[in-house]
Amino acid sequence: MSQPTYASQRTAPRGPGILVVTGGTDGIGRALAERRLGLGDTVAVIGRSRDKGEAFLAHARRTGAADRAHFIRADLGLLTENRRVIDRLRDAFPVIDTLVFCARYYRADRAETAEGIEETFAHFYLSRYLFGHGLADSLGRSAHPVVVNVAGPGAGLDVIRWDDLEFRDGYHGGAALGQAGKLNDLLGVTSAERYAEAGLRYVLVHPGATVTSLAGQYDEATRRHIEEMQRTAKPITQALEPIAAVVDRAPGQPLSAFVEGRELDVRTADFDVTAARRLDEVTEAFLENASA
Repeated sequence: MSQPTYASQRTAPRGPGILVVTGGTDGIGRALAERRLGLGDTVAVIGRSRDKGEAFLAHARRTGAADRAHFIRADLGLLTENRRVIDRLRDAFPVIDTLVFCARYYRADRAETAEGIEETFAHFYLSRYLFGHGLADSLGRSAHPVVVNVAGPGAGLDVIRWDDLEFRDGYHGGAALGQAGKLNDLLGVTSAERYAEAGLRYVLVHPGATVTSLAGQYDEATRRHIEEMQRTAKPITQALEPIAAVVDRAPGQPLSAFVEGRELDVRTADFDVTAARRLDEVTEAFLENASA
């Protein structure tokens, strides 16, 4: 049976607005930020590298967009840093039209943040949870609010270690990223459910293997494997297109998911509402305990 097609039901193309991009100082995030600057958006990028952030601002100055470009330096693996940036964004931008999650960091070896949380769980999932809910009011004031979560939608629920979300046993970098991608699927389910009445469109996107800077900490075997994959991977300009398309014209339904331009059916068990609500409760309890 063929997958149902929803993508034809699109919102109208949006004009210039306010765009926030986590991981916006490098790779696809940077390419999207620069494109939207060129289309008249005000763009705020968040990243860890001061030099890369300054390079983005320098590009804005060269193209006459300096007054619309903003860089916030932050380590998004830290809950305190996420909350600081969210507060700063809420103060600076009472209205946010589009929020895009691009930050990603591979870790071959298990590591914990200074706050004692496993790095991939904190950086690739908790950060997106905090930003999505923390900026919900600003997004809700937009005529057409969109959240674009660049992860890896469509995996089965069996990749989630409900009793060991931080991979304390049997850590593997790829498995930790895969689980976080699935957690982001479920985050999309509950976010769409919670904010649909405010007009929010939540879009999960995986552009496919992309030639990037390989940000992360790799063991030698994994690095060789990634470098081999990149020989046939998409250039950033090509990988950007499905992401840029949903930023410009979001699908009409509250939740949608795309892998390399192919739309997934979000009504399947892989996007189970009960599992999503369970994760939401687990995450809230985790954050409350972490802040205690």
